[in-house]
Amino acid sequence: MSSAGFRRTRTISASVALIALSTALTACGSSTTATTGATGSAKAAAPAGSTVVDVGALSNGAATETSLTVAQVASIRAELPASVLGSGQLAIGLGQLPSGSPPIGFVGSDQKTLTGSEPDLGRLVAAVLGLKPVLNNATWDNLFVGLDSGRDDVGFSNITDTEQRKTKYDFACYRQDNLGLEVLKTSTLTLDSSAENLAGKTVAVGAGTNQEKILLEWQTRLKAEGKTLTIKYFPDAASTYLALNSGRIDAYFAPNPSVAYHIGQTAKSPNPTRNAGTYSGAGATLQGLICATTKKDDGLAKPVADAINHLIATGDYAKWLAAWNLSNEAVPSSAVNPPGLPLTNT
Repeated sequence: MSSAGFRRTRTISASVALIALSTALTACGSSTTATTGATGSAKAAAPAGSTVVDVGALSNGAATETSLTVAQVASIRAELPASVLGSGQLAIGLGQLPSGSPPIGFVGSDQKTLTGSEPDLGRLVAAVLGLKPVLNNATWDNLFVGLDSGRDDVGFSNITDTEQRKTKYDFACYRQDNLGLEVLKTSTLTLDSSAENLAGKTVAVGAGTNQEKILLEWQTRLKAEGKTLTIKYFPDAASTYLALNSGRIDAYFAPNPSVAYHIGQTAKSPNPTRNAGTYSGAGATLQGLICATTKKDDGLAKPVADAINHLIATGDYAKWLAAWNLSNEAVPSSAVNPPGLPLTNT
């Protein structure tokens, strides 16, 4: 395929249009603007005012590339704050520097284009709003600096809804915040809501993580029942997966997107893995949520939520999740500022 065929977002007009993709470095990171155009491929022309978003492009096998044609929705576009509407673009903040985090966000196989589930959803939302997506990649901390300063309109970067963050930001939620239990495909282990099935098992987890906190709680409860749960720590993912392949551990408890990515990478290997079950990152009493994040009271959260709900209604949302192997994190609708991780658990 030609380099033009890999472009991420293409707005189709009645006449032949061109693609341009500009990349500029900023103080916080890199900025990529997806401009209008067509690829010159054999794909059927979309109606005027629609945008073709190539979900999963340049993902180097992390996703199944899927082209979605998204029409601008005038009624949702009319909800936009005047400043965003007047700019004609949606500045999307990403916190994926320095090295990226597949499948959430990373540099694509062309070594310059930002790909991942989060950039792709930002592009889809921008298409519904009739705006040009501008992707600004930064470190995690500078992502929030970008929102605070007005450099970015909205953050799409696996940001968890927390009550603490609500003091400064509004949320339009679009994915469940889940943890996954990765096991070898030959394993019969499953994770139930009580974690009783982990009794007698050995599970690896990252030190200092939210999933470690949950696993330690399960270990304490099982111990009180006279049962064991052995927890192992490894210096990196490579050594963890080596232990899983050799049978030294029964499972790896990690963020669900990371599990989904690795499952895809192992699918054709001698030791394929599978997801034995998911668990809310917020714990047993609350479903954690991942949300688009905007500056508090700037009026952007509602149109973003409405755009996501439109994508849900058209089926493009489900196709986006499926392309990135994240269907098990689907939400039925996007809500503005639903209950988040409480202050006692942030």
